Amino acid sequence: MILTDYFRSTPDATWDFAIQSGINHGVIRLPEDAEFSHSSYSHWETVVKRFNDYGIVPVAIEPMPNSLHDHIKAGDGKRDESIAEVIKMFPIMKKFGINTICFNWMAHIGWLRTRSDYIERGGARVTEFKMSDFKPTDKKIMADELWANYEYFVKAVVPEAEKYEIKLGLHPDDPPVARLGEVERIMISLENIKRAVYGITPSESLGVTMCQANYHIMGEKVFEVIKDFKDKIFMVHFRNTTGMPEHFRETYHDNGELDMARLMKLYVELGIDVPIRVDHVPTMPGEVSTLPGYDALGRLYAMGYMRGLYEAVKIK
Repeated sequence: MILTDYFRSTPDATWDFAIQSGINHGVIRLPEDAEFSHSSYSHWETVVKRFNDYGIVPVAIEPMPNSLHDHIKAGDGKRDESIAEVIKMFPIMKKFGINTICFNWMAHIGWLRTRSDYIERGGARVTEFKMSDFKPTDKKIMADELWANYEYFVKAVVPEAEKYEIKLGLHPDDPPVARLGEVERIMISLENIKRAVYGITPSESLGVTMCQANYHIMGEKVFEVIKDFKDKIFMVHFRNTTGMPEHFRETYHDNGELDMARLMKLYVELGIDVPIRVDHVPTMPGEVSTLPGYDALGRLYAMGYMRGLYEAVKIK
């Protein structure tokens, strides 16, 4: 496994905590300001150098830039130019040794929670989703549109990804529910995700981001899912939760329904050697939350926990 953390494009405390925890590889978020061009080698060079100078080696991109991806998922008038821009990213990624990109198929509404102050162990705060508390928006898209848009995208992009040996890791919908108001969702079951990966444009470049808690929330047997996908796992989100699709919450990584030690052991035993990062951490007491699920002190705890499990399961 390649132990990583998730980094925004400008330095903050999470960069320092990662380095101090011995995490030297990064799943990075590209800049989202209008000045950054996704197809400019020099713009990428500036970002990659910033990470390298800090001691972090970027190995994956997450998310596929929303300024492009939102148009692609919705299938709107900017879809084709956005797909063209994504394709231009691939040769640049290859030059910098970044061979993985995480993408999802959540149109109009991304990953969603209905509160961010559920009290966890010791007064830490975590996010929660409760369908009965969800307030619908005026957005609308149907499942058949989503499938059509997905097929259009992968047929255009996968052949180009193959040329540059880029791995596209599909993330499940979060929460994995069939609809949020008038916005339907399709990546909500193992069956549908298998259709997306194997049934349209089968390719060594098309696989999954194994967000293990999402599969657990779906009701799938996570250990069997990992064994089933195995060679199709391009990235791992090491995350724990408790609950079901219409009502669940995040937890400390050691305090949810998944056996994280056994999961780490399985990844290592199967020889899954991909970026793995902690995901959706608690906001610790005393922290002023800037982005619930991604605050600094919770990541520090989670990275140490992940690293400790990894070192332990490697003992023969």
